[in-house]
Amino acid sequence: MDALKPHRLALALVALCVALPTVALGARPQSATGPAAPASNSTTYTDSTGEDPAGPDITTIVVSNDDGGGLTFRVNVPNRPQLTSDIALLVSLDTDANQATGDPQAFGADYAIQLLGGEALLFKWDATTNNYLLAATQSTLSYSWSSGATIRINASDIGNTRKFNFNVIVFSGVVLDPTTGNVDFTNSHHDIAPAVGLYPYIVKIGPPQLAVTSFTHAPATPVAGRAFTLRLVATRSDTGAVLQNGQVVCVGRSGTVRLTATVHRVSGGAATCTFQIPRKAKGKRFTGSDTIVFEGQKASRSFSGTIH
Repeated sequence: MDALKPHRLALALVALCVALPTVALGARPQSATGPAAPASNSTTYTDSTGEDPAGPDITTIVVSNDDGGGLTFRVNVPNRPQLTSDIALLVSLDTDANQATGDPQAFGADYAIQLLGGEALLFKWDATTNNYLLAATQSTLSYSWSSGATIRINASDIGNTRKFNFNVIVFSGVVLDPTTGNVDFTNSHHDIAPAVGLYPYIVKIGPPQLAVTSFTHAPATPVAGRAFTLRLVATRSDTGAVLQNGQVVCVGRSGTVRLTATVHRVSGGAATCTFQIPRKAKGKRFTGSDTIVFEGQKASRSFSGTIH
C-alpha cells in the first residue's frame, strides 16, 4: 500500500464536504443508544440516517478507552453486515485538538486510520511532504467487521493523546486496483459522521492498580534469634511493569510485642521487610504484613506462623 492511498481518501472526504463550513466541533455526543454495548469511559455519537439509500449508513459511533490507554472505535453500519471488497473507511484524528496543525484539508487531522482492501493501516500527517506517511509504530492497531467496524488502537501509537477530535467516513462502491493501488470513487456512495466538523473525545485514564505477583518469606518459618524476611513483588495494571520504587510499610509482632523492621525498602524489585526475631520468642506466634504504596495505590500480603 502506497502512502498516497489515505491521502486520496482524505481528499475525497474534503471534496464531498467542501460546501460545509469548517468548524472545530460538529454534532455533540448523545446518550448511549444503539446496538453497541458501552464500555469503560464510553461515549456514543448518534448520526443522522437515511441520507443515501444506496450507500452505507452510519447510525452510531461508540468510542471508549481503558486505563491502559487502549482506544476502541465501534462504527455501527447495520446496512453493511459484511465487509465487502468495495467498502473503505477512514477515521481522521486531530490528536492535539488544534486545527492549526495537521492536515489543513481535514480539520487539522494529525493521523488517519484507513481500512481499505481488507487491511487497516495507520498514517501520520507529514507537514514537510504535505502528505500522509505510514506511521512508524502501529503495532496496537487491529480491526474486525460485523455490521460495522470495530477498530482498536492504543493512544501510545497516536501521540499519547488525552484529548482528540475525529470524524469517520464510510464508502461503498469503491474500486481498488490491486496492481497500481489506485482508488476509483466514480460510482461510490458514502456516509460521513458527523455531517459537519468533528466529534470531541477525552481519554480518561484512572490511576494504575497494583497486582501482587509474588509473595515469599525466608526462612520457611521464623526462628528465634534470627532474621525473618518478607518479600512482595507487585506490578502495575497499566504497563505490567514490576514496581521498582514506592513506600514500603512493614508490620511485625512476636506474640503481643511489636517488632521494628530492620529493612523496609524496595530491593531487587521486591518490597522487602526484614524483622529480627527475639531470642526468647520460641513458641510464640509471629504475625506480619508487607505493604507497598505507589501513587495512592497499595498492595499487601500477610504472614502468620509459629516461631521455632
